[in-house]
Amino acid sequence: MSEPGDGAHALALPDSSGAVPTSTEARAKRHIAALEEELQTMKQERGTKQRKTTYYVAQGRGVRRMSVLYTNLEDLIAENDRRYEEAILDDLEGSTLEQNRLQRGYLSLAQALPWFHSKLSDLDADDCEDMLKKIKRGADVARGDDTSTLKDLVATWVNQDFRPSPLLRSNDKQLRGFTHDVCGDLLCPAEWDWNDNRVKAGIRDRTSDFIVSENSWPRFVYENYLFDNSDLEKGLFKSKILVQAFKATFTSPSSAREADGDGDGADILENNRRARRALNQVKVKMCVASIINMKKVTPRSIAYIVCQVRFALSSVSSWRTVDGDFDYEGFWNNIVDFFEEVPGPVAQRRVSKLLKWWTRFSEKNHREDLTPEVVSQMSVTALAEQRKAQEDAAFDSD
Repeated sequence: MSEPGDGAHALALPDSSGAVPTSTEARAKRHIAALEEELQTMKQERGTKQRKTTYYVAQGRGVRRMSVLYTNLEDLIAENDRRYEEAILDDLEGSTLEQNRLQRGYLSLAQALPWFHSKLSDLDADDCEDMLKKIKRGADVARGDDTSTLKDLVATWVNQDFRPSPLLRSNDKQLRGFTHDVCGDLLCPAEWDWNDNRVKAGIRDRTSDFIVSENSWPRFVYENYLFDNSDLEKGLFKSKILVQAFKATFTSPSSAREADGDGDGADILENNRRARRALNQVKVKMCVASIINMKKVTPRSIAYIVCQVRFALSSVSSWRTVDGDFDYEGFWNNIVDFFEEVPGPVAQRRVSKLLKWWTRFSEKNHREDLTPEVVSQMSVTALAEQRKAQEDAAFDSD
């Protein structure tokens, strides 16, 4: 005898197609569920893609500032691959100056973006290309932001320090460059005297005797904007305007007001608005140096600032590699090579001293210097010793 309901739930016989009949409502529900699942998957993938885009673009903001200003990232990767392949084949030969510069650029990039090297191995060719595109987008946007900021600030600093006539206008570059007496003086190759009318006219007329190119250090890179022909390295890269620009770029524009350019009291990497909670528990915005994980002043970050200041002083309205006879890429290379391609230990010591001069401005942790001997001379320890001596004296008197 059959159980109740067996007939109601018995499997229907397949039709001529071999399919078991189903209700229209059931099929619609399953179809809707499948579409909803597909839509959710698409949303998740889109969200993941957007997060990756945001991350790569944000991470790229430090690339121009810390690693390479003009060189393609693909060239850095290719040079590192070339060296590794030659090492495997035991076929390493002497590298050229340019190749060495590229490899150091790759290493600085890998330091700035610690995840970068492993990502190159993990991603396929298309994803890798997409990643590089997003990193470069962030790098170029950050460079543009800095250019815009310094265009305004450099005009303010020049007006404050030199009181030129006419004053520079923050929103106009046409009156800058060699047409302006103060900007022209700062941009003038250090080996020439801008106050010599022949020099000034030759530069402005772009005569063959006075070619302004990347092969000369401009006066604005020297301390107090003074050049010693008998000691070309004296004061190089120690000018006030470079310190101001560095602080404005890597900490905050307001911190640049503290720069005096003589190495006293300036603090390049100190975050005057460091990420901490103030008394009212409001979180303070992090500075650029913290955001891009910049631990110290580097040769390439100095080179970046020098190029930015040079552009801000010029009359060129849009960022470019060549300005007349002046090649910015060559100029950037010359600055980097000054620090990184030293001829020997004597020059290396001078470069190290110069970087220490910049490092004096950086936020440093000196706790390792707090030796027991040093601590023993400090007031907390001294007071403890005094109190102990007073107790001993009181005990002896009793």
